[in-house]
Amino acid sequence: MDRLGFDNEQYVKLQSQNIRDRISKFGGKLYLEFGGKLFDDFHASRVLPGFAPDSKVKMLLEMKDEAEIVIAISADDIERSKRRGDLGITYDEDCLRLIDAFRGIGLFIGSVVITHYRGQAVAGQFQKWLESLGIRVYRHYIIPDYPSNVPLIVSEEGFGKNDYIETQRSLVVVTAPGPGSGKMATCLSQLYHEHKRGVSAGYAKFETFPIWNLPLKHPVNLAYEAATADLDDVNMIDPFHLEAYGQTTVNYNRDVEIFPVLEAMFRRIYGESPYKSPTDMGVNMAGFCIVDDEACRAASRQEIIRRYYAAACSVRQGLSDAAELRRIELLMNSMDIGPEDRPVVAAALKRAEETENPAVAIELHDGRIITGKTSSLLGASSACLMNALKALAGIDKKLLLITPNIIQPIQHLKVEHLGNRNPRLHTDELLIALSICAVTNPMAGYAIDQLDKLRGCEAHSSVILSHVDAELFKKLGVNISFEPRYQAKKLFHKK
Repeated sequence: MDRLGFDNEQYVKLQSQNIRDRISKFGGKLYLEFGGKLFDDFHASRVLPGFAPDSKVKMLLEMKDEAEIVIAISADDIERSKRRGDLGITYDEDCLRLIDAFRGIGLFIGSVVITHYRGQAVAGQFQKWLESLGIRVYRHYIIPDYPSNVPLIVSEEGFGKNDYIETQRSLVVVTAPGPGSGKMATCLSQLYHEHKRGVSAGYAKFETFPIWNLPLKHPVNLAYEAATADLDDVNMIDPFHLEAYGQTTVNYNRDVEIFPVLEAMFRRIYGESPYKSPTDMGVNMAGFCIVDDEACRAASRQEIIRRYYAAACSVRQGLSDAAELRRIELLMNSMDIGPEDRPVVAAALKRAEETENPAVAIELHDGRIITGKTSSLLGASSACLMNALKALAGIDKKLLLITPNIIQPIQHLKVEHLGNRNPRLHTDELLIALSICAVTNPMAGYAIDQLDKLRGCEAHSSVILSHVDAELFKKLGVNISFEPRYQAKKLFHKK
């Protein structure tokens, strides 16, 4: 049975208040570097059961009259058309998506800053496009020897050359399409310009993970290491905080490594540093909202195993280096966990062995494990989805909700007219067929009404799923993993 591990309502309340307190500390204006995902933070919702994926947005909405958003995007990322791995869109496209998303919920978008600018033509075209849409755009430039040459950086030849971003609100949230976009440098540049203008302003950082007041080897923090295995991020004890306060806190290597440089920059801007450690800079309150530690530990162990399978499949597809997989394996070894600790894995593999075909298993919230096998009409994912909906609706598994005379015309269309070699229905096609049948069969409609109950369920496939099936499970909120093997023995596979 699922257990609530995190108090989301308390989190929104505490987080917004802590940010307001930090604004007051700096005299009424704060530049907040926002790390991670503002929208759809599904990693946090998986490892902290009860954390809503839109929690950060809700927190900002609590402060919407005080906040404005600045989006930082690197000119280098625009030039090379860098893409988000989760959405498959370029960073410049995601910049537009973010603007629409923020405006759609009533948050004020102040401007866009193009960082790392050195005359890239494509970045210049993107700026003109944004300005034609009525969006203010600023440029921040490459500073030689950044971040080591502090005297140059904090001077008129460094930050002084950057455009001053005109802001209107007391809380300026600096976010970006992805890592390496220059959020921190944007904040520090603004502090330099504000100080020149006699404006009292401060800087803080909002990162959900690692959670600073959980133990270093807590599964929630280790799950963050697994999630960032491709970036070589490592959690570590914050030595500066330990020395300053005698208190053990957790941060990650990049913030610890850069802190002496930041401290030197603060001293040149303010005359002294407002912070004694990287932990001091943070405002995250998530650790105070865990209400069931064991539930979060269990959820995090499942997340690490899922990350292991995701990395193994990525290596199999030629998208990742094997070193990423090895790092996650080391984490699993240190926690004494393995694939066998994910119940749906054994269920899917057993069903695949019995049928000698791909199989999928899903664990419902009440602990029941439902499987699906490959047949002439349905793929394993579709069969498992159908069986799960029947189980949730209390419908006899043997009862046909979609008759063969509905499925066969769809198969004919796929094979004879659309050139698809696989006649079996994918999950999206299954749901469309089920919706059609619901017009005349109320039981089909009742099965469809169970879809929301699948959110947060665990699932596993004995083979790498097609993009269509994988995306549909993702939309339904099912946490699915795959064995790192393909169904067919061929060299080319559609991703």
